[in-house]
Amino acid sequence: MQIFVGSTQVSDITGTRRRIGRNAPTVIIIENSTLARTTVVKLLERELAGWNVIDLISTESLDSALGAEVRLIVLGLAGRSVESTSLRDDLAAIAARFPEAPVTLLSGTDDAIIARQALKMGIRGLFSTSLPIDIALAGLRLVLAGGTFFPQLLGAGTNGSNEHSPARNEAEKSLDDRTQYLAIADFTPREADVLAELQCGCSNKVIAGKLNLSGHTVKMHLQHIMRKLQAQNRTEVVARLIQRAAGGPDVSPG
Repeated sequence: MQIFVGSTQVSDITGTRRRIGRNAPTVIIIENSTLARTTVVKLLERELAGWNVIDLISTESLDSALGAEVRLIVLGLAGRSVESTSLRDDLAAIAARFPEAPVTLLSGTDDAIIARQALKMGIRGLFSTSLPIDIALAGLRLVLAGGTFFPQLLGAGTNGSNEHSPARNEAEKSLDDRTQYLAIADFTPREADVLAELQCGCSNKVIAGKLNLSGHTVKMHLQHIMRKLQAQNRTEVVARLIQRAAGGPDVSPG
């Protein structure tokens, strides 16, 4: 089936139809897994009100989106290596049609090696299916605002010294996160504890239970954190935190 860009309706190769505006900004999702693709589409339709969301099974259908105001392309990695011929062919097809659109990858695994390779290739983000929704949406807005999103690289050595180190347990990871947050901004130790849980996607209630704090105290710590990061909400906190940890300038995710 074909997508008619600029009309009042758009039909993709899956046969679904969504009402769009003539010059609305557009996100293209390219993923051969129906469940993964439709889940991302529904999430973005809710998050990006007024945007077109076009979903395709493969890059072979990219021509159907020509003429759209494409602001972002999400490409499924589908178990491929970053250096695979098929992925490079997909990236070449995207670059030929939408050279200005940032490209992010959707992966089923968290892998710092893949993240480093993708970053070197000019990919703007790597989203794994294990990410909490709040963090994924923060990363999405970070990329749309001109930033990059590679949470797999946070705390990883740039020389690759820990690429083959044994997997850390949760306590070790939490300690590493806490230490990192203390270095990023003038957070108190307790605020760093709250941040470590927040980045895992925990709700205020869960954070309170894990840290043996009252809900009111957790809320107070979050208010202090937002003020120090000049953030308006939890999503902005995560976006600004990722940007600072990556050593880049603050980028508003709005």
